[in-house]
Amino acid sequence: MASAPAELSTADRDRLVRARKEFNAEVIYLNTTTMGLPPRRSWLALQSALQDWRRGTANPLDYDDVLESARASFGELVGIHPSSVAVSSQVSVFAGLVAASLPSGSEVLTAAGDFTSILFPFHAQASRGVTVREAPLDRLADAVSADTTLVSVSAVQSADGRVADLAALRAACEATDTRILLDTTQAVGWLPIEASRFAYTVCGGYKWLLAPRGTSFFTVQPDLRDELVPNNAGWYAGEDRWSSIYGTPLRLAADARRFDVSPAWHSWVGAAPALELLTEVGPAALHAHALGLAERFRAAVGLPSANSAVVSVVADDKVPDLMTAAGIVGSVRAGRLRLSFHVSTSQDDADRAAEVLAGHLRA
Repeated sequence: MASAPAELSTADRDRLVRARKEFNAEVIYLNTTTMGLPPRRSWLALQSALQDWRRGTANPLDYDDVLESARASFGELVGIHPSSVAVSSQVSVFAGLVAASLPSGSEVLTAAGDFTSILFPFHAQASRGVTVREAPLDRLADAVSADTTLVSVSAVQSADGRVADLAALRAACEATDTRILLDTTQAVGWLPIEASRFAYTVCGGYKWLLAPRGTSFFTVQPDLRDELVPNNAGWYAGEDRWSSIYGTPLRLAADARRFDVSPAWHSWVGAAPALELLTEVGPAALHAHALGLAERFRAAVGLPSANSAVVSVVADDKVPDLMTAAGIVGSVRAGRLRLSFHVSTSQDDADRAAEVLAGHLRA
């Protein structure tokens, strides 16, 4: 479970101040759970790359460098070596990779109401006898049994920001030799995650990682690589990409790059600088900042404390107009207002949102 927000050091505060200066939202943006804002360095890098493309001076080989930079930064954020990180455009690609590699007759345990990109790929394996069982998130660890092959669950629920009890889940799975596929899309960027503690993790880049859509990451423990069939293998999964464009024999990368999917180049041009910024701030400071602002907002509007940077509440009928008039951007999921606080959010943003919405929200 996520802990209470830590006290920020002077150095942490300075890094956060510098990072926030890279954002230029014209609104109070509390919607990272839907789409993260690009820092200035990402915007500028993307504009430069688009100009090169327009002028005919772009070199495809250069895109490998920015992608490898993003891979390394992601590995640093989740505490795993880049050789255990694969990249593609969508989370479901990697969830499908794991699902297709499960033995026939496997049982998969999921959390009720979780995001479908880590549910549907397993249900699609029904013809092979793969069964999917679900349990409430707060009882997921108790639902693990000796028959459970894999648990597929989000570290943070997209619909309402609830944080899974990962320590309890790991303990239950270790006792039954059950593997975990952890979706960290709504976690990495504010919640510290140690990817090496899980068999597999998947993460979409366009939310808390502040990257363009079309970027995602996959981590796999080294001793499990050979159990996955690289069904999506193409030229970019080759050991030497630019010499594996034509013909056989099969010559895939020895590490997790064998699971890479040919990238949407310009998405990665924007991703690399954003991930660089997040690593500069660091997971601990990102967590303290985001959770601290969410707790500040909750206290100001009379909501109970929680362990998430995502605030999910019931809003009255006046809230949509109030938010529009005040320039507050959030989203509605599962019938509830969803607000999120990230590195791009200031204390003034949280206070102004609370001032406008106080008296109109309930848990």
